[in-house]
Amino acid sequence: MASRSTGQRYQDPKKALWFLRKLPLFADIPHDTLQQCSNLVWLLELKRRQVVFLPGDPGGAVYFVSSGRIKISKVTSDGKELTLDYGAANDVFGELCLIDGGPREDMAEAMDTSVVIEFDRGHFERLVQKEGLIGFRLVKVLAQRRRQLEEKVENLIFKDVNSKLAELLLRLGQDFGVADKRGTLLSLKITHQEMANLIGSTRETVSLTLSQFRRSGLIATEGRRVILSDQEGLQALA
Repeated sequence: MASRSTGQRYQDPKKALWFLRKLPLFADIPHDTLQQCSNLVWLLELKRRQVVFLPGDPGGAVYFVSSGRIKISKVTSDGKELTLDYGAANDVFGELCLIDGGPREDMAEAMDTSVVIEFDRGHFERLVQKEGLIGFRLVKVLAQRRRQLEEKVENLIFKDVNSKLAELLLRLGQDFGVADKRGTLLSLKITHQEMANLIGSTRETVSLTLSQFRRSGLIATEGRRVILSDQEGLQALA
């Protein structure tokens, strides 16, 4: 089933095979099987803000991030947005179509220049039936996503903005942190609005809280990049 992606969509078995070999989900899968898959999948090349799917679209494919960053979010009818997660290299998204086969309930869009592998749902289901190890690993991914979602709901209900933002910065440090003489530099550029969407707050509140963190020496900033100067202090808040 064709994707509604606004990016470039094409097939390139040689390139696809190289991408598939890097995915942890497909580790130790026989070469012949991966080669067959490479003839079936599509590659999507996306620019920033180009859409992979929108709410209501058919759930006809599973996606893997080869490079770049994909945002998964919920959007209300009046335009309010809650960011659920970011998919980085090797992450899977859109996998819920394997469970219920229903239309999409969320939105996926590129936040950076990205390359994504599109795997038709039917083809992927047959692959899982053939290679049980892939199914086992996918179940572990889904269980981890469930725990993360429960933690997000708990944080939204019970924690204040200081705690939620400190925890977010620490998580981003784990996922995108690069060692720096000033602390841990977040390698991704993330706006205050994006942070607000991730923790269920407003851009103004996030900007004010980040200013407080900066004055307290917890973080430093460099343009749109954030440096975690005092992770122990952030951990105490979280």
